[in-house]
Amino acid sequence: MSGHSKWANIKRKKSKVDDARGKIFTKISKEILVAVKQGGPDPEGNFRLKLCVQKAKDNNMPGDNIARCIQKAAGVGNTEAYEEFFYEGYGAGGVAVLCAILTDNRNRTASEIRYIFSRNHGNLGETGCVSWMFERRGQITVALEGKDEEELMLFTIDAGADDFTADTLFNEDEEEEPIAEIVCSPDLLEKIRTALEGSGYKVTEAEITMLPSNTVDVNDKTQAAQLLTLIEALEDNDDVQAVYANYDIPDHIMESLE
Repeated sequence: MSGHSKWANIKRKKSKVDDARGKIFTKISKEILVAVKQGGPDPEGNFRLKLCVQKAKDNNMPGDNIARCIQKAAGVGNTEAYEEFFYEGYGAGGVAVLCAILTDNRNRTASEIRYIFSRNHGNLGETGCVSWMFERRGQITVALEGKDEEELMLFTIDAGADDFTADTLFNEDEEEEPIAEIVCSPDLLEKIRTALEGSGYKVTEAEITMLPSNTVDVNDKTQAAQLLTLIEALEDNDDVQAVYANYDIPDHIMESLE
């Protein structure tokens, strides 16, 4: 199982759904504001905004909320301004950690992120210390739901995907759900998603992400727990839009932590 799926599973078991949803809505609202500022309020002519709107829908954000966010961002006199950048560092076991930041107060955010790293057996590093290990990619998650795995793999490769992995997630009822994770060029994300949905596949997530070029094996249970605690604390910060890390934790250790 990929690190992305392992962490998705452990978060579902540990998080409080309502609190998590509130934070997700806040983060998406900020993304929408920046997307509108950069490319305008029309999702059809603004790819970044289109991704934000789809992400909002995937997370069950009400349509009225989405519309209000876009209207607010496009409104005359809206002076909210956010900076986008990355913070980089290391977690337990020497794992590289990359944090995508969206903030209206760089000094506040720097202090908070440094504190989170130091309190969770990590170290905040200099700009560029780990970003070279990650590549910007498109990632799509598809619910297999009885679909033929090999057929889906061939379909996505024909559509331009670079990688395909069959995997398993657990739903809120602790039932296993077979999925496929598809990796592609960011430029092909929307094309492949549209092709999948047009052919009857259920896309549960599609996003631009940062994937590591190599991984670090974390075979110590204590270090694994420290690392996941660090990632969770970073993701819980309002100014952190996403956290990427190059860990690989064995299944038996991950299961013991769940």
